[in-house]
Amino acid sequence: MSVQASTARRPIKTRKTAWAKALARWLTRAGARPNQISLLSIVFAGLAGLCLLSSASGSEARRIGLLLAAALLIQLRLLANLLDGMVAIEGGLRTRSGEVFNEFPDRLSDVLILAGAGYSVTAVAWGPELGWAAAVLAVLTAYVRALGASLGTAQYFCGPMAKPQRMAATTVACLLTALEIVLEWPPLAMPTALGVIIAGSLGTVTRRIVAIVTELEGDSPC
Repeated sequence: MSVQASTARRPIKTRKTAWAKALARWLTRAGARPNQISLLSIVFAGLAGLCLLSSASGSEARRIGLLLAAALLIQLRLLANLLDGMVAIEGGLRTRSGEVFNEFPDRLSDVLILAGAGYSVTAVAWGPELGWAAAVLAVLTAYVRALGASLGTAQYFCGPMAKPQRMAATTVACLLTALEIVLEWPPLAMPTALGVIIAGSLGTVTRRIVAIVTELEGDSPC
């Protein structure tokens, strides 16, 4: 399996879709700025984390509503992450500080969502520890990518548990947890998803480090 690298942007197929291009153009015409969209992603992530945190208790209807809201907010966070770069580059609004607004909100958003997911776990007492472990490893995957770039290598966005996969796993876990409540099944979806994120993130960190070292040593990592 080859390592996919990019010098600047995460390769996202959705960026090429007609609806994404149209929405980015509309935001540009409306006067939205990339940094504003990046900051909005933190708002979505914070609300998602709050919904997850609050979903551990209360009536069944309340918990289901919070989990569904969290799933939607996580996807809105990803949409903001997609559109800020499109407005910046395709819209010609790139700024010198843009990379700060592109990276820092992403790291904070990962922590807010994954830590919140940990506190939503009711099946085991160590749910919060799972959430924080997943959050730390999410930040570490991004750090390794940035470390490679600072040393002159390509930016490696490869998985198996890069940001899109982490957020997909968390979104699916929200939906499955809501289904578990409805069907009165054991609440195992969220702790399982966090375990998968932790294991996958460890694999991602390892894979990126190997790719970086290989490139620095003069060999092709692909």
